[in-house]
Amino acid sequence: MQYQIIGEPTPVVQCTVDAGESLKTESGSMVWMSPNMNMSTNAGGGLGKALGRMFTGESIFQNVYSAQGGPGMIAFGSSFLGSIRPVQVTPDKPVVCQKRAFLASEMGVELSVFFQKKFGAGLFGGEGFLMQKLTGNGLAFLEIDGYAVEYDLQPGQTLIVDTGALAMCDATVSIDVQTIKGVGNVLFGGEGLFNTKITGPGHVVLQTTSVRSFAQQLIPYLPAKG
Repeated sequence: MQYQIIGEPTPVVQCTVDAGESLKTESGSMVWMSPNMNMSTNAGGGLGKALGRMFTGESIFQNVYSAQGGPGMIAFGSSFLGSIRPVQVTPDKPVVCQKRAFLASEMGVELSVFFQKKFGAGLFGGEGFLMQKLTGNGLAFLEIDGYAVEYDLQPGQTLIVDTGALAMCDATVSIDVQTIKGVGNVLFGGEGLFNTKITGPGHVVLQTTSVRSFAQQLIPYLPAKG
């Protein structure tokens, strides 16, 4: 497979595949394709994995697109202003990402639910108790809200980030929460009660905004219900 990411801040990833080669994607992500791309819809790994995807914000069903009779082309589009990042998933390097981050992948990549190890991290860490985990072997494409900033954390190296800023990380990265100190800071600082604490080793992708924070900014401008 060959690919090209086009058009930030409303990007698409355009993929070219050989005859018989397939890609899977979340429901509704296809933007354009060549006429020889054949679509099939299934629950993608059975009922258990389908329900797991539902809990992380994805559709129960996945679409599989296959090139018939020759090379094919297909483009998948992001659902929000931001970035699309390619991620190489291998058996020894699974990836954890925010809910609804999965866009598309090669068939060897498996999408499942990831439970935060610490309840506090899941409850207050900005992404809820459930995240997504990508395992297997293949290339995956993830949606990042806003601009993506990447770090490689060394063992024990820590970053404190706003809740919702963690878009993706290696499974080796530890995720926890840190209480904001000081009553005045909590009441008037506008940052809430908690920040997310991430500790290496591992690769981390942070995002400069999120769908949730964008929606919160719009609330004051929405008409009141009468």
